[in-house]
Amino acid sequence: MAESSSLPPGFGELEVLAVGMVLLVEALAGLSLNSLTILSFCKNPEVRTPTHLLVLSLALADSGISLNALVAATSSLLRRWPYGSEGCQAHGFQGFAAALASICSSAAIAWGRYHHTCTRSRLAWNTAVSLVAFVWLSSAFWAALPLLGWGRYDYEPLGTCCTLDYSRGDRNFTSFLLVMAFFNFLLPLFITLTSYRLMEQKLGKTGHAQVNTSLPARTLLLGWGPYALLYLCAVTTDVTFLCPTLRMVPALIAKTVPTVNAVNYALGSELVHGGVWPCLSPQRSKRD
Repeated sequence: MAESSSLPPGFGELEVLAVGMVLLVEALAGLSLNSLTILSFCKNPEVRTPTHLLVLSLALADSGISLNALVAATSSLLRRWPYGSEGCQAHGFQGFAAALASICSSAAIAWGRYHHTCTRSRLAWNTAVSLVAFVWLSSAFWAALPLLGWGRYDYEPLGTCCTLDYSRGDRNFTSFLLVMAFFNFLLPLFITLTSYRLMEQKLGKTGHAQVNTSLPARTLLLGWGPYALLYLCAVTTDVTFLCPTLRMVPALIAKTVPTVNAVNYALGSELVHGGVWPCLSPQRSKRD
């Protein structure tokens, strides 16, 4: 079914086209905005700080999600998966690793901001590099486990992209999901909430402006929560009772996270203002 050009069960021609176009817009938006963050870090030495290294890690992870969405978009518009079963495994691994790195990088940024605000000391380079290395090695480790037999990658209901297989709901899937979700969703969410809450309390005592503690946590919950609910449902019951179009919704919501993160963490900060805009301004050449 995945390599055939016929429509998958439960989807009409218009629905397949709509999914493909939504994925394409999400992919292009995420790649464009996160490319600004990466370009900022590379172009201007002044913004190459340990704190911004954590933001760079998030931008790279989100770019990976957007690239994954771009492959899914082109396959959806082709109405088939043209890369075979091995391509499906590679697509699932790449997308899952990027998603985990994005979630954990958000938590690392929250901890880095807490460290800077509450200890009044700058984040050290060795600490930032260690955090980034841990995030990516941990994400690659958890994403590789389904390739080794704990968990499994398979096609999404549309049959034009691949993700963690939740259709079986057996002991293998359940054990992997519960352990993975604790370390890669619940724990990062707890770190994010706690770090920003402590920052808010610290700044409240000093009389400074309050920090928006809810936006990063809301991004995690609203962006990845639907996937978490779908997976939790798969643990407790057979998810095939849900229509295929409804089961595609969490994937479409998750692909918006790179765009939201780029706006939240980078575009309004000194990282982009001090990195890209001077490169595009004629004043830059005068200073040089």
